Amino acid sequence: MSASALPSSGPAAQGVDASGVHAFLDALEAAPEIEPHSLMIMRHGHLVASGWWAPYTPGRPHLLYSLSKSFTGTAAALAEAEGLLDFDAPVISYFPEFEADITDPRSRAMLVRHVASMSSGHRRETVDEAFGQDPDEPVRGFLLLPPDGDPGTVFAYNQPTTYALAAIVQRVAGQPLTAYLRPRLLDPLGIGEVAWGRDRTGRELGFSGLHATTDAVARLGQLYLRDGFWEGKRLLPQGWAARASQPRIPTAGAMGDRERQDWDQGYGYQFWMSRHGYRGDGAYGQFCLVLPEQDVVIAATGATERMQEYLNLVWEHLLPAFGPEPLAGREAADAELRERLGRLALPPAPGRPAPPERHGEGAAAFTFSAPAGPVRSAGLVQDADGWTLTLTGAADRPDQPDRLDLRLAGAGWTVAEEPVPAAVSGGWTDAGTLAVDVVFLETPHRLALTCSPADRTLTAHWRTEPLQRGRFTSLRAPHGSL
Repeated sequence: MSASALPSSGPAAQGVDASGVHAFLDALEAAPEIEPHSLMIMRHGHLVASGWWAPYTPGRPHLLYSLSKSFTGTAAALAEAEGLLDFDAPVISYFPEFEADITDPRSRAMLVRHVASMSSGHRRETVDEAFGQDPDEPVRGFLLLPPDGDPGTVFAYNQPTTYALAAIVQRVAGQPLTAYLRPRLLDPLGIGEVAWGRDRTGRELGFSGLHATTDAVARLGQLYLRDGFWEGKRLLPQGWAARASQPRIPTAGAMGDRERQDWDQGYGYQFWMSRHGYRGDGAYGQFCLVLPEQDVVIAATGATERMQEYLNLVWEHLLPAFGPEPLAGREAADAELRERLGRLALPPAPGRPAPPERHGEGAAAFTFSAPAGPVRSAGLVQDADGWTLTLTGAADRPDQPDRLDLRLAGAGWTVAEEPVPAAVSGGWTDAGTLAVDVVFLETPHRLALTCSPADRTLTAHWRTEPLQRGRFTSLRAPHGSL
């Protein structure tokens, strides 16, 4: 949790019409393919609206995916200000041990500012190639991939560019990103500890893998909105926020989807330009929206592949709610919104706590043989208080079990912290079918299960599939970081 709460205010006092926030919440909850997890809205430096959809909670970190990049870019800015790196220096200059291997002139001409702005010259995502080329040193693997054009001339959303930027910062700082950022950014902002996933080199990834609270995202956005000032103290170099939030490379059409208008506005230094303001964003709906014209920051987490639709709803409903002057006589409306935000919840999976007709069996066990699926096998046991569903992941190994024991104890969500923070809901949809949803609470991911004890079968699918496939027990903030 943060060291101190953000300044708060009723929406009306900051010129925010509560009805617009209600309309946005209505639209989110009516959109079948958007699952909201959290929302924080700041106006004129005050938190005017915040809510978490249970079983998600304010103090729990959430995997931010590519929103991690905005924290990496911030670390690079701080390192530049300390004279540790130069945005106009060649990337290869920070890795002299690769000098003999990197012979392509475009790779050698790639500058720090090119990897910071996704303009390395590659026209494609190269993450699999780079990590496959040299799993023990992905920076070398990346630099061995000749760019398709001159650096600085073409955009591609390409994870190894940010990985290289993060690797440079960690090399020149002599410590992980989290350790470098802690005294310079995280502690002064009141964020404190965060957790960042690492690769086999021991580096924090930079391009993804950061777990932080929604509050941390809001604070970063507010810092950028205030040009790097926090509580009267400058934390970011003067002018950095403007540099990072200016389009460095055109992106129109680069994402291959004509409907993604907010991805066609250009890319800065680890921030996207938007139709309104600019933003950091991550897969499945992790957002830090900075709206300078409205003096607004919106931080949000969720689970959706319809990220453009989410932004469309922000522009349609929230943007008009930000008026120029305080609103009088809105105390009742503000109170109603505050009450609604306090009771937000994801609907649990449907089902009854017991099958309509009991079969006389105290327990049932069944297996699911689908090597390509996320679940290898499952067991189901009934006791006096409900049911325990035990899942064994497809990545299970004898020396490292990937096992989850999930309790179904009545209506609503049942939350467990070990071996991984998860919430379970569901029940019997008919006499022979148990339907269960498992929400991995430090991620955007939900697993849907349908069990048929009579024929010992189980089907499982991700509603939002983890981008880094692995073990169920890895779906949490890295141990030892929080």
